[in-house]
Amino acid sequence: MSTLETETLPPPLPPRRVWKFIGTSLWGLFIFVAMFTGQLAVVGYLLWRNGGDFDIARITAMAGNGVTLSMSVIMGLPAVMLAIWIATRPIGARFADYLALRWPTWRQFLVGLAALVALVAAWDLLAKAIGREVTATFMVEVLKSAEGDNALWLLLIAFCVAAPLTEEFFARGFLYRGWSESFLRPFGAIVLSSLVWTAMHLQYDWFFFGEIMTIGLLFGYLRYRTGSTWLTIILHGLNNLAATIQTMWLASHP
Repeated sequence: MSTLETETLPPPLPPRRVWKFIGTSLWGLFIFVAMFTGQLAVVGYLLWRNGGDFDIARITAMAGNGVTLSMSVIMGLPAVMLAIWIATRPIGARFADYLALRWPTWRQFLVGLAALVALVAAWDLLAKAIGREVTATFMVEVLKSAEGDNALWLLLIAFCVAAPLTEEFFARGFLYRGWSESFLRPFGAIVLSSLVWTAMHLQYDWFFFGEIMTIGLLFGYLRYRTGSTWLTIILHGLNNLAATIQTMWLASHP
């Protein structure tokens, strides 16, 4: 016998497993609940520490405070990461691989950045054309609250680091991955994950819903074309940073 005939071949690699539509949807609900629980825990703790009743009015007022909101957003990140890790354990998937946490090329980054700048600029022009503010009142109030508590640095960490990581891990990472390999295919996954992401921003009105939705569609397309969730995380963080700086400038120049 020849060497090739007697050589033992390595066992075939197991097929790649991915949660499909139902699995992704159910685990997605679990991840969302984990995120909400982690964020609400901060509000509950601060209410308990400051004393008083746990009534809706007090919870709403506390949640609108810059420091409380920042800490709540930051706490949502480990909750989401843990929930996604739990969701990927049954199928033996690595966290980074499942969420496509690979670095984009410089060309991919620059193209994505240019597209994002053009899209946001178009929405700003539309806002001015119809006589709307280019920044949300909610953002102005939260910013003033954080500045009053000397916690602007905490707000920046929450909005520009923690929020992009949390939301992109969830929407363009976990949800897109499973839904794109189901009957929805990439196009349906881009649309549905963008709708979910938009629904997570209930603090805004219909105009900003439209802007968020289109940004979500852009991020979803970039995730599809580049296979990189890090790209959407970076662009998301830059977008939030630019929005925060814009809000600060407009608040100081009424």
